[in-house]
Formats: sequence, C-alpha cells, structure tokens
Amino acid sequence: MRIGEINFNEYPVFLAPMEDVTDMSFRLLCKEFGADMVYTEFISSDALIRRVSKTKSKLEVSDDERPVAMQIYGRETAPMVEAARICEEAEPDILDLNFGCPVKKVAGKGAGSGMLRTPEKMLEIVKRVVEAVNIPVTVKTRLGWDDNSKIVVDLAEKLQDCGIAALTIHGRTRAQMYSGEADWTLIGEVKNNPRMYIPIIGNGDITTPERCKKAFDTCGVDAVMIGRACIGAPWIFGEIKHFLKHGEPAPKEPFDYYLNVLKKQILLSVARWDERRGILHSRRHIAASPLFKGIPDFKPTRIAMLKADTMDELFGIMNEIKPGKTFVDNF
Repeated sequence: MRIGEINFNEYPVFLAPMEDVTDMSFRLLCKEFGADMVYTEFISSDALIRRVSKTKSKLEVSDDERPVAMQIYGRETAPMVEAARICEEAEPDILDLNFGCPVKKVAGKGAGSGMLRTPEKMLEIVKRVVEAVNIPVTVKTRLGWDDNSKIVVDLAEKLQDCGIAALTIHGRTRAQMYSGEADWTLIGEVKNNPRMYIPIIGNGDITTPERCKKAFDTCGVDAVMIGRACIGAPWIFGEIKHFLKHGEPAPKEPFDYYLNVLKKQILLSVARWDERRGILHSRRHIAASPLFKGIPDFKPTRIAMLKADTMDELFGIMNEIKPGKTFVDNF
C-alpha cells in the first residue's frame, strides 16, 4: 500500500488519532511495538490559527515516530485551510482531516462527524485544503450521521475526486457514538467499489489480532486502524503483528513485563512535559489498561494510582501490584 510517497508493507496497522491519548510519548511507544503509522491528537483549526499554546504543542513530532499524520478538524473552510498550512510547516508526513469525531462539543457545532450533515461543505473544505498544501491529505469519517443517512459509499467517491490520498472509515454512524458493534459491511463495499483506487483504511472494534486479520481478509481493506483497544496497552501492536505474520497468538510475557511498559510510558511523558503533567497525561492509560483485569479487590489500588502526584508514589503503588491467579486466562 502507498500513501503519497510512503510505502507500507503488507497488512499495515495504524494508531488512531485520539484526544488526550496519542501524545508523542504514547506514539513513540506504539511505534516501538510495531505501529506502521501514528496519528497526533486531533487539532482544532480555530485554536491553531489563534496560536493557543496547548494546541500549538500538538504540532511537535519526532523523526523517531515517522511516518506520522497530523489531524485537524473544523467547520469553516478558511480556518481549515490556514490551519493546514500551519501544520505543513511542522513537517508531518500526512495531513488528516477529521470528519469522524462524534463528541457533542465537536459534532454538535458542525465539525467532526457533524460534517456528515453537510457533505457539500465537507467536500469544499477537502478540495481547498488539498489545493493549499503539498503533503498528502487524507480523511477520516464515519458511515453517516445516523441509520437513515449512511452516505459513505457515495461520499467516498466524491472525496476521492477532491484529491485525497487515502480514506479511513469508522464503521459506526455518529448517532451510535461508540456504542453497539462497528459495521464493516459498508467499509468493504467502499473498498470493493471498482471506481475507488485510493487506499481504504478500516477502523472500529479491532480489539484482538484475530479481528484485525478478519478485517483484512473479509473486507480487503488496505490498512487497519487501532483505537480504544490500545489505550493502556500499546503492546497490542506487537501482538497483532505477530499474529499477522505467523498465524498464531504471540506468547504472553510475565506480568512485570507489561507493568514496565506502562512505567516506560509514564517516564516518557514526564520527560517530555514535567512530573505533574506527565503523570496527569498518563492517568487515562493507567485507568483503562487491561493489565489489571481480574485482580481481586483492585478498585482501591486503581484509585490510589490515579491520585498519585509523584513518580515515586505512583511507582511504589505499581510495584506492589501482583497479578491475579487467572492473569494468563483473563489478559
């Protein structure tokens, strides 16, 4: 598969863009475990052109994480074009346009998946952004706004006509948010449309190596994107890569191996920010990590980890955690 000048090996697996999740420290860790391409947290075009400091910090990328895609969102053409040019100056490999975020504060204002209600405006933005920058432009979107307006098959062709280099489709409508099961049927229909020639990337409910392989085999997608399943578990990329190559699950490592991965993520985050902000940025991963599944009476320990203010305190708590008797079966 090829996006612009970037060539990917067979069965590429990407890290999905996620707000408050895919900061540089996490991206580097996912890259280390085999992610073929990583995406930044999504960036508000309006905040970026106002030079909001927190938003500007999201523009920082490292050569060690390449290829890296930078994602922006917005509802008006001029700010999206200006933001796209600012992003290009930060030298990402790809610029991705977010038309898939379902949260109310984004979609409710007409941005993200809210654009699925105004597809002509979406197409205008895409066309203008493609014309404005010299790096490949890609799009991430959903099946439609709701079950009565699943427009992605027709929309995909129109987006392709605007000049995008690849299209990512999340197999849910905006109305579904993240509930229910992702429907890959229409993703497969887009991919198998003989008029489509750009790469199609599938996203939604890829939580195991087996599901990833099934997505490639049954839908024929060019790449698969991993989202919520990697939060607190960057090693999923290594497990998926092993399964795709060997056709069998990767051997499980000892509990302390995975615990040390989480510690490394915290250390990377602290090194990039400072102790307080680094720990704060890591808390979502600690809270969501499947590593602690099945440990009896774990709630007080989880709360203590999330309240810890220093690395010494946090690592002290983590060092006392012992896996449950069913660790191998549950994890």
